[in-house]
Amino acid sequence: MHSGMITETVSAAEASQRIDKWVSEKVPGLTRSAVQKMISEGTVKVNGKTVVKNCRTNTGDIIEIVIPEPVVLSAEPENIPIDIVYEDEDLLVVNKPKGMVVHPAAGNYSGTLVNALMYHCEGRLSSINGVIRPGIVHRIDKNTSGLLIVAKNDCSHNKLALQIKEHSFTREYEAVVCGRLKEVSGTVNAPIGRHKTDRKKMCVTDLNSKEAVTHYTVIEQYERYAHVRLRLETGRTHQIRVHMKYIGHPVFGDDVYGTAYKGIEGQCLHARKIGFIHPVTDEYMEFDSPLPEYFTEVLDKIKKSNF
Repeated sequence: MHSGMITETVSAAEASQRIDKWVSEKVPGLTRSAVQKMISEGTVKVNGKTVVKNCRTNTGDIIEIVIPEPVVLSAEPENIPIDIVYEDEDLLVVNKPKGMVVHPAAGNYSGTLVNALMYHCEGRLSSINGVIRPGIVHRIDKNTSGLLIVAKNDCSHNKLALQIKEHSFTREYEAVVCGRLKEVSGTVNAPIGRHKTDRKKMCVTDLNSKEAVTHYTVIEQYERYAHVRLRLETGRTHQIRVHMKYIGHPVFGDDVYGTAYKGIEGQCLHARKIGFIHPVTDEYMEFDSPLPEYFTEVLDKIKKSNF
């Protein structure tokens, strides 16, 4: 997709469609949300006039679409404090706070973990994932706290990524989930793929999906919630959040797959433990991160029946 002006005429077969849907299907590479933003900015016109996103096409309409210049993302070093649990010449283990984005993306060009790492490591990070995600072997969501590993060179990155692929990489989480679980432990084995209508969400589906396996154990069961430990066998996007919703126990505070709670910013989910074989020394290493304050505050309120 290149920047510039596109002019198209609506055929009889294309009449009565929403304009945002029509444009997103007509121009490859434009998402529907991107088209809606363009419409609100007046860069999509119908018969020379600006429109709203839900207006309908008519046969013979002349649609003018101004394709914006592509945004070239780059990550710049920023002096942002980060909690480094372990560091050597080949890798770091970082304890990410809730609310911090891992790497730059649309809407989050700065203030990310990558920006902080680039400053701390003076650019000495693996290049396998490109200029936007240097050093990032695996990710955790913005509102998930806890441990993740960062590679300083490509050799370490490849060896660590292989451990994840072969399921020999230990990743344990703790979460507060909604409802009473019937079993004290169990396994969710359900493939995960992109949601067919909301492209920002994932779901359990057999269509264009990948294997996903999550093991869970109840640490403490409360009247309406449960404190659980979860171990990832695979590492799909939003895996724990999607799997817990799938079995009827969404993660507490998850405003995408569950219910938002006043005063709680996103899901109560913490990457508690990480374990791996060091890519150079071949030594097994394991790190544990205590539950952060936001998590213990939720547990305290649940114990007092304040939720």
